[in-house]
Amino acid sequence: MNNYSIGTKAVQAGYTPNNGEPRQIPIIQSTTFKYDTSEDMGKLFDLEASGYFYSRLQNPTNDYVAAKIAALEGGSAAMLTSSGQAANFMAIFNICECGDHIVASSSIYGGTFNLIAVTLAKMGITSTFVSPDCTEEELSAAFQDNTKLLFGETIANPALTVLDIEKFAKVAHKHGVPFMVDNTFPTPINCRPIEWGADIVTHSTTKYMDGHGACLGGAIVDAGKFDWMAHADKYPGLCTPDDSYHGITYAEKFGKEGAFITKCTSQLMRDFGCMQSPQHAFILNLGLESLHVRMPKHVENGQAVAEFLEAQPQVAFVNYSGLPSNKYYETAKKYLPNGGCGVVSFELKGGRAAAETFMKNLKLAAIETHVADARTCCLNPATSTHRQMNDEQLKEAGIPAGLIRISCGLEDKEDLIADLAQALEKIQ
Repeated sequence: MNNYSIGTKAVQAGYTPNNGEPRQIPIIQSTTFKYDTSEDMGKLFDLEASGYFYSRLQNPTNDYVAAKIAALEGGSAAMLTSSGQAANFMAIFNICECGDHIVASSSIYGGTFNLIAVTLAKMGITSTFVSPDCTEEELSAAFQDNTKLLFGETIANPALTVLDIEKFAKVAHKHGVPFMVDNTFPTPINCRPIEWGADIVTHSTTKYMDGHGACLGGAIVDAGKFDWMAHADKYPGLCTPDDSYHGITYAEKFGKEGAFITKCTSQLMRDFGCMQSPQHAFILNLGLESLHVRMPKHVENGQAVAEFLEAQPQVAFVNYSGLPSNKYYETAKKYLPNGGCGVVSFELKGGRAAAETFMKNLKLAAIETHVADARTCCLNPATSTHRQMNDEQLKEAGIPAGLIRISCGLEDKEDLIADLAQALEKIQ
């Protein structure tokens, strides 16, 4: 399958039926699996044989879909989780423990920022945040002796900054740590961070990968390129015996290509249990099969809406990397030559009052907290996700009261623009 184009992989990678087997990925809706002898099952618990014994750790349906996502990203192995937040937590905690330190881009999803800055801090894992626009020298200065990971987002949610992946990867590897990238917004259709040096890629599959608002999910993909044993002193969890699995040393037994995902599955999924259900994995796969067809349409709509909004007198500014006026336009051309995604943000000149009027008069675009869906959805943070903050606090946070985020779906762009136009006309 490696020799096929990404569209073919989206349709067919991960599962190849044998003679007389189901053409569609089967839903293995079972918590447990039967074995003839205790010895057979024992080999699974010892990680001496491959197979399934309990769906909290692994399930065939999930593994088929994870294999497809690994193929799309160009990774060596992958696993599904119950949500994108679970994917980020599991991927980070797989290599970081109490006393460790993380360097992360400050321009990331708010939930992930809180995970790193607050929740992981309670577990003894500290962090330093840097601007996504920092120089190599500034980024390097954030590293400490106990830094174990560098983290960023390809296109940040909701700031829409575009990360210089190659620069971040270079600095991470200079310090002997892996670079982890959340690639949710562009998906592997529009950007494959591994090709630019990323070592671990995460996704909220709830977004474009599912694409229909049908199921929560997350994914972790390992590039299989980071040499854990070369930095064994930094990563004892991967490079020293695991007493909870009869002294297995993951990096030795499973190599660069398999150590990270094997440890994350057999150790963390065993203990935390945030597994994606087989039903959700099946639904996710249906979305993946059309991902390469849907993403260009999302980009087409996002570009058209951004260009329309930039020309409107009621709009103060538009944030979309496909616009020549955007500060990330050149960076986007490098990493996102086919476009990034369908999410656009813009500020209305009339502030909170204008935003309330605009949102009230939308007819086609639905007011939702969701993004990256087949249906266009829209959000004013000041009156929803950030409504606890006053206008001054919103401004300080970089989220002005008149800010609107629109996620352009798969409708005809003419209809989307017409809806926005009539809503803008209602602003006095």
